[in-house]
Formats: sequence, C-alpha cells, structure tokens
Amino acid sequence: MKFLLVALVFVTVSLGAGVWGYMRFAGQPFPDAFLNASMILGGMGPVADLTTNEVKYFAAFYALYSGIALLTTVAMLLAPLVHRMLHALHVEDEEGGGD
Repeated sequence: MKFLLVALVFVTVSLGAGVWGYMRFAGQPFPDAFLNASMILGGMGPVADLTTNEVKYFAAFYALYSGIALLTTVAMLLAPLVHRMLHALHVEDEEGGGD
C-alpha cells in the first residue's frame, strides 16, 4: 500500500509540473493544459498544436521526463510483487553449506 501511495504522489507531482508548463509556456487554460500533460504523461503525445519554440522545448523535455516517470512508476508498483514472488520461489540449500 505504501508503494501505491508513493507512486500516486509521484504521478500527481509529475502531472502538476506538466499542467504548470503548458499553462506557463503555451498560455493554455487549465482544462487544455491538463489534457496535454495527461496525454504526454500517459505516452500518447500532445493534443494541441505547439506554436512557439518555448512550448516545443518544454513539451520535448516533459515527454522525455514522462517516459522515465512511467518506467519508474511501474517499477515502484511491481517491486513488492516481484519481491514476494522471489521469496516464494526461494529454495534453501539442502546441504546447508556453501561451496
């Protein structure tokens, strides 16, 4: 549950940064900025046309960040499951020894 909460906070902060960037650099109202940031964070790409170089650079860096953020979030969510699976599949050494 702790990993889910951390992932949720991470995604919320990432989405907030994207919304802020689109509002700041593209001058978009909140609903449009939220839509564009959500689409990029989800890996779909921007919805609106990017008209200035400033917003194009922001969108490019936000897209690169979002790809890494998506992988990080998936890793945070899967880590406890993989950890438990590895413990379940662990077989102790029957000889009780070493080499």
